[in-house]
Amino acid sequence: MADYPNLVFVFPDEYRKQAMGFMNEDPVLTPNIDRFASESLVLTDAVSNRPVCSPYRAMLFTGQYPHANGVLGNVNSTTARYGNYLKETAQCFSDVLHEAGYHQAYLGKFHLDPPNEQSEYTEGPRKNGVIWDSYTPPGPRRHGCDFWYSYGCCDWHFNPHYWTGDDPIERRIDPQEWSTKHETDVAINYIRNMGGKYRDPDKPFSMVISYNPPHMPFRQVPEEYVARYGDATYEDLLTRPNVPTDERGDAARASVKHYFAMVTGVDENFGRVLDCLKTEGLEENTIVVFTSDHGEMMGSHGCMGKTVHCEESFAVPFIIRWPKRISAGTDDLLIGTPDLMPTLLNLMGVGQVPDSVQGADYSNILLGGAGQRPTSALYLNVNPDNPSGGSRGVRTHRHTFVVTRTREREEIILHDNVADPYQLKNIAADHPGLVAELRAEMDSWLKKNADPWLNQH
Repeated sequence: MADYPNLVFVFPDEYRKQAMGFMNEDPVLTPNIDRFASESLVLTDAVSNRPVCSPYRAMLFTGQYPHANGVLGNVNSTTARYGNYLKETAQCFSDVLHEAGYHQAYLGKFHLDPPNEQSEYTEGPRKNGVIWDSYTPPGPRRHGCDFWYSYGCCDWHFNPHYWTGDDPIERRIDPQEWSTKHETDVAINYIRNMGGKYRDPDKPFSMVISYNPPHMPFRQVPEEYVARYGDATYEDLLTRPNVPTDERGDAARASVKHYFAMVTGVDENFGRVLDCLKTEGLEENTIVVFTSDHGEMMGSHGCMGKTVHCEESFAVPFIIRWPKRISAGTDDLLIGTPDLMPTLLNLMGVGQVPDSVQGADYSNILLGGAGQRPTSALYLNVNPDNPSGGSRGVRTHRHTFVVTRTREREEIILHDNVADPYQLKNIAADHPGLVAELRAEMDSWLKKNADPWLNQH
């Protein structure tokens, strides 16, 4: 067990790939992420196959695509009736690490359990009658996590709450401070093992930090991070030419400074985690991953939020550091969310990847070796009340191809992301041969994953 590396997996919610300073896209202040990237392998073409909170988390934990793990949309009281939550019987990443002898911590947003009537509600009492938050009881629903400091889904960044240890639902921790800072404090205590009460020092550890910021509401961010952007206006910050100048871009113009301030706050606290690992002498034998569950449109194409195929939503950061084992640099590997489980387990050298896993193992490629590389990544936008509906598509290194079904027709979108990086033109009508080729690629993915979409042709 002494040879097993530790793992620190950090994934802030709604953090888009473009919002990292070293990418030279959004004008954000991220000195710690920039420094970390210079020491790490940056996967420039990583995607979130179903870019929304709960499906990403379920794919990460199970190594399966949504139709296999059953989490097709966000978990709340409306979708839970379809069995849209992580099953207790699922073979998860953390279950494998538990069997291998790891001590494990989960901090922050979980958003994989069906809501409890007694829980807090995300945006006011039962907004639209929908309950979002949930309490995950001690036991098998925590899938092998030993140190639990978490909640279901609640976007109160200044007034977070957590359930920890064996505490019942009636007993919560309610710190009155910004959630990212508070969770980082807890993470540092866990790494340092303050008072010997956080983890078994004789075991390797795995810690997942699931920050909610920079998820909306964007104005719930400490003023100190807003101040770092000084007198910058939305014209200075909202630089992507695919943001409409009419009212469709108004929400982004009102929010971009606070979104970037949240990004900077996440960066500062991620830097604190990195500094702690170094101070504690754990840097060399710890794999650190920085990624996100999906991006944020922030006005591009007139949209806010996520779920869509556009790069601002679909593409995610992915930076991995393991000193002396993974060489620093960049790689355009088209890695998807279900690939993370088998890739990390094999990097860490623990146990057998469950047969239920659908993702591919790219550990050898990350270590600088050879391996079969995917030619595309799958995109889905699907909801649990209509598993065969919605949109499907693929992203290659050059193109994004998406088919959306309505009762009347199919809409086909094709973007050339090299010639048109802001995806302003739909060129599907001009390239029928390429459309046919990419549709076949998409259908191959859907067949592999037993997607009921194929039965609706």
